[in-house]
Amino acid sequence: MSIAVRAERDGDRARLVPVGAFDVAHAPAVAQAVAHVPPDLEGCRSIDVDLTHLDRIDGAGAVLLARFLDRLDADGNRTRLVDTDNPEAARLIALYRQKRSGPAPVRPGTTSLLAQIGAIAADLPARVSDTFDFTGRCAAALPKIVASPRSVDWGSLPRLVQQIGADALPVTSAANLLVGVIIGFLGVSQLGRFGAVVYVPELVVVAHFRELGPLVTAIVVAGRSGAGLASEIATMKVSEEIDALRSMRFDPIRWLVVPRCLALVLVVPLLTWVGDALALLGGLISTVAITDLTPRAYILATMDAITASHFFGGLIKTPFLALAIGLIACGQGLATQGGAAAVGARTTTAVVLAIFAVILINSLFTFLFVAIGV
Repeated sequence: MSIAVRAERDGDRARLVPVGAFDVAHAPAVAQAVAHVPPDLEGCRSIDVDLTHLDRIDGAGAVLLARFLDRLDADGNRTRLVDTDNPEAARLIALYRQKRSGPAPVRPGTTSLLAQIGAIAADLPARVSDTFDFTGRCAAALPKIVASPRSVDWGSLPRLVQQIGADALPVTSAANLLVGVIIGFLGVSQLGRFGAVVYVPELVVVAHFRELGPLVTAIVVAGRSGAGLASEIATMKVSEEIDALRSMRFDPIRWLVVPRCLALVLVVPLLTWVGDALALLGGLISTVAITDLTPRAYILATMDAITASHFFGGLIKTPFLALAIGLIACGQGLATQGGAAAVGARTTTAVVLAIFAVILINSLFTFLFVAIGV
């Protein structure tokens, strides 16, 4: 089978015609055919590439041909794939050229705000589809874990619990303590005008146990641990460690995603429970400091306000919030393509999406509790 790249020149324009099978079976012949720029193409300003006479092409042939066309462009020529009866080959070559050269940089100010909004809206269905696809693959991995427990990196679970839980405890505790102080001050300033300072402990319990405790804890975990998980997996992806796992027949979802999501589901409820206790302490400090209410009276009022519905109404949300953080962080990490800049971009996206998901899920639970009267 003859494999060649014919060149036809007409003044400053030329036509390039690859002929034969550009596939991995004929890779040496393809590499020899594209090794040198034909003399007929020197000095051409425009080169049309006609793929009509290609018998067959695969990834190997597309890479060699894409590099050949990039060399022509580097010499000052302008190559373009003309209308052809082989659109699949054109798309394959264009795909490899895009991967090698990267997307064209966008200069600031060249795209209007309306165009940016349109681009985001046009990209939204694909993002939603990718999200459901990743969630479905994670759900489909659960029966395989039962059948093959060794496909999960259980040995990393203690380390992940330490990093996500124990190491985050000071930050989440301080955040919840300060939130409790704020609720106490606001309660005194508002309820004190009506002589209802005695209801401040109940306000702290209801507001923090049901809403702010899980929300504040999950947001802090999303910003701290979610960013760490996303950057860790993204770095593994760009350094081809994920490909190495696949080559050893390890499913990255079972080996990497499941332990991280499980660690989050285990520790976020505990962090929330500790945060609730510290919020009560913060409310006590702020209320006793600026009112005549004694610590004993505050504690007794707090004990009366703590009910099972308030306590478990907040804690029941936390596993779902933790699972959302884990899935988003790991999903963004596995979707990383590129270098260090891509790692930073995916980490930022993971934190933003995780915080938004936490607020959304918390709101849905609130609407549900109101609807069922809990």
